[in-house]
Amino acid sequence: MSVPRVKRLAVIGAGLIGSSLARAVREKHLAETLVVADRDPAVRRRVMELGFADEVPATAAEAARDADMVIACVPVGASRAIAAEVGPELKPGAILSDVGSVKGAVLEAMAPHVPAHAHLVPAHPVAGTEFSGPDAGFASLFENRWCIVTPPEGADPEAVEKLATLWRGMGANVEFMSAQHHDLVLAITSHVPHLIAYNIVGTAAELEETLASEVIKFSAGGFRDFTRIASSDPTMWRDVFLYNRDAVLEMLGRFTEDLTALQRAIRYGDGDTLFAHFTRTRAIRRSIIEQGQETAAPDFGRRAAEKPKHEQS
Repeated sequence: MSVPRVKRLAVIGAGLIGSSLARAVREKHLAETLVVADRDPAVRRRVMELGFADEVPATAAEAARDADMVIACVPVGASRAIAAEVGPELKPGAILSDVGSVKGAVLEAMAPHVPAHAHLVPAHPVAGTEFSGPDAGFASLFENRWCIVTPPEGADPEAVEKLATLWRGMGANVEFMSAQHHDLVLAITSHVPHLIAYNIVGTAAELEETLASEVIKFSAGGFRDFTRIASSDPTMWRDVFLYNRDAVLEMLGRFTEDLTALQRAIRYGDGDTLFAHFTRTRAIRRSIIEQGQETAAPDFGRRAAEKPKHEQS
């Protein structure tokens, strides 16, 4: 079954997500004209060299002009500025979306700048790697991954379905939920785990000098996995924690309570509590694999075919 194509699709930002989105759209012929804008001249030159866009304008406003759909692939903190820039250029019926990991703050920041004749439909593809930049993207990034669409109250159903259709065309599974619910779910499934990874790697870095390089030299699989997560884009994750503050603090509080319970079990030699807890968490891992969101293979289940070319060497 063929997927309806977007006449003119504008992607703002050519980082990992933006460049992957553009590659997927190009590979699957989901747009007649694909425009990729980025404020960095070096990034624009690289996009032209890589050849995954028909046009590479210097500004978001130019990219949005006459576009049927505009997707902002920028850090959450830049959402307001992008919406303010492209808003006056949105033609009647145009759809403005994004890919941010926080939805409540994005909705609040972008909505005032979207004219009544256009549609705001935020979304979040739950996919990524620790790499960034136009070279990091690859067309299969979204295949069999979830894209959560969070339309505001009263959103036009046709506009929502057009965006969902685009993501399905890129191979994603689409789920709909409110922005507030999204932020709570992602706080525990993504944001708090990243915060823990950043903290553990930071603690290890402080111990590195004391332990004479043995932390790095004898890194076990668990620590290596944390370093992968902790090497993610600093700007993006700074914005995630600042703009999803309430949900993160709520989930971090719950995590701290559970961690204290485990600490107590270790202190008092309560092996039954530890075993029961570890058994439950092991079942979660198996459920994720069964749902196709991971494989049992090592290296976070990342098969070589899914890696960017520079990562396969």
